[in-house]
Amino acid sequence: MSELSDLILLLALLSVVGLWLKLSRAREQATHEARLQCKQHGLQLLDESVGLRGVRLHRARSGLLLERCYTFEVSIDGDDREPGRLWMVGRTMTGLSLPTIQSHLPGMLADHTPPTGGDNVVPLRPRLPRDSRLH
Repeated sequence: MSELSDLILLLALLSVVGLWLKLSRAREQATHEARLQCKQHGLQLLDESVGLRGVRLHRARSGLLLERCYTFEVSIDGDDREPGRLWMVGRTMTGLSLPTIQSHLPGMLADHTPPTGGDNVVPLRPRLPRDSRLH
């Protein structure tokens, strides 16, 4: 009986190691995809890593598949941190969420103040750089 329990324990351990290796490869693929998307959209991938946020079922023609959601942080101008998300099924990206980029608005002055005028439109101001205080 002891040999059977040792065999079951060994199989369970091998299953855990196999699952860990599979998730590590999937994470590497997600990191590679996030890096490509950031390069394509002119963003900087911060920390050069992604983190698994969740897993859900994804309905496809072939049936139900597991879809993984990874989160990461990007920088638009080097002074900020914005969240991004990436959804993957297997090695295929199924969704992407990146921050909205609005770098220059027409009519803005150099000191980021809106021009004065008689209309009722309130122009949006770009976010000023955060100060370097620790929170």
